[in-house]
Amino acid sequence: MTAKIFVTRALPPKPMAALRQLPNTELRVNPHDRVLTREELLEGVRWCDVLLCQLTDRIDAEVFEANPNLRLVANYAVGFNNIAVAEATKRKIPVTNTPGVLTDSTADLTWALLMAVARRVVEADKFMRAGKYQGWAPMLFLGTDVHHKTLGIIGLGRIGYAVAKRAQGFEMKVLYTDIEEKPYAAEVNAQFVDLETLLRESDFVTLHPFLDEKSTHLIDEPQLRTMKPTAFLLNVSRGPVVNEKALVKALQEGWIAGAGLDVYEREPEMEPELATMDNVVVVPHIASATMETRTAMGMIVYENTAAVLRGERPPTCVNPEIYD
Repeated sequence: MTAKIFVTRALPPKPMAALRQLPNTELRVNPHDRVLTREELLEGVRWCDVLLCQLTDRIDAEVFEANPNLRLVANYAVGFNNIAVAEATKRKIPVTNTPGVLTDSTADLTWALLMAVARRVVEADKFMRAGKYQGWAPMLFLGTDVHHKTLGIIGLGRIGYAVAKRAQGFEMKVLYTDIEEKPYAAEVNAQFVDLETLLRESDFVTLHPFLDEKSTHLIDEPQLRTMKPTAFLLNVSRGPVVNEKALVKALQEGWIAGAGLDVYEREPEMEPELATMDNVVVVPHIASATMETRTAMGMIVYENTAAVLRGERPPTCVNPEIYD
């Protein structure tokens, strides 16, 4: 019997080639370089046995009702907030993600944003390209030192740990907060503190929590007012962790010095004022956007798919209780 696989957006070449070589399968791929419309998504779901989706696809009860006999929903992302996992679990449908392989790339991008906003790299680049440079000047694009400063990490999981590890090279003091103390924090000289202390003392605050009800708007007006007026906020986790309207107000009124953002509360939209601010660096959700990392993510999707088609448990199942 032929298994039908629907890919909601083409993956890098290596995993696509691997998927096409799976025996006894039929592959259908979104032909457009865009997010599928709702009807296109539902049409594909009705057709397929295996759904390979993106974080931009909303996989909710309606999707599962369109095909309650799906054999797998494989998300091409480490997060899976776009999927109603409970609905999948009710139907004994495994859901998978792509953990681990994007940790270092995301930590690298966090540091790219940190350095760019602290040293005004984007502003200076625009200035140079516009032909405005007239020669060295003592006060030209003065930024903020990174070395020997205090880095506050909210969420010391894989990515938070990798960010802290990189901070050692800058001889930074590292504070972190999480739902509990982490035994491995000592490896990166990270000190556990409460959220208020972290916000009050840090020069750079970087967000790496898991997105849930407790972390939605974790950074809101009271938290932004607690930060130093010389501090910077970095978000490379999930957009809804930050109340974006409150962030705009904080930047406009000088509660904080600047921000570096890779994710947004209502992607792909962002608060329009952010685009007008020189003290904000904004990039379009590219934390894992290296060929190596996106390929590795795709190969995890392939491995999960191949396992399910062989009748095995997928390696990165987020709802393993369906097998109990």
